[in-house]
Amino acid sequence: MNQSLLRPIKILIADDHAVVRAGLRQILSDYPEIIIGGEACNAAEVLEKVSSERWDVILLDLSMPGRSGLEILRELRSHANRSTILVLSIHPEDQYAIQALKLGAAGYLTKESTPDELIDAIRKVVTGGKYVTQGLAEKLAFNLEEDSDTPPHARLSGREYEVFRMIAAGKGVSAIAVELSLSVKTVSTYRARILAKMRMRTNAELTFYAVKNGLVDGPLLN
Repeated sequence: MNQSLLRPIKILIADDHAVVRAGLRQILSDYPEIIIGGEACNAAEVLEKVSSERWDVILLDLSMPGRSGLEILRELRSHANRSTILVLSIHPEDQYAIQALKLGAAGYLTKESTPDELIDAIRKVVTGGKYVTQGLAEKLAFNLEEDSDTPPHARLSGREYEVFRMIAAGKGVSAIAVELSLSVKTVSTYRARILAKMRMRTNAELTFYAVKNGLVDGPLLN
């Protein structure tokens, strides 16, 4: 085990819902290396406790009375007694995660995450790492590629590219599923990934792009 995990991990739970704080206490109580050192139910309490004590990890909700979690992140970033912040929010990743990370959070989890994911995240960030889900990691990678010369279709995996060309050729999800021996749900998932990676919203945009770049001869209007 990493030596840094042999010492207690002192945690501050910052959430305005008592039932959430109680649930987190119950989950974390099963892990002897974790100590719940305190709770905060609003921004003022978070800032007061950070000023008076040192915390290994702050589990921070983004929606609290007074000032939002994002505002707290901005202030804590320049605080002399800096703590590692793991955001635990009801908001989906695509709404706030990237912004929270840019403001100094070490990780982002939604409240739909499993207890095991929460523990993994705490252990990761307390050792100096960053914790993001696979989906968010992909989004971050796409952001880095935005200004590069990489064409959008080059970001696709082999299977995604195959599905992309079939969509661009005018084939429906059901027809693609049959041809590739996949479920309709799986093909729909590929389509969603393709649209996200290529920064497009509709099949028509995919078709226009593919024809313009010579990737297909044109749509098969069936």
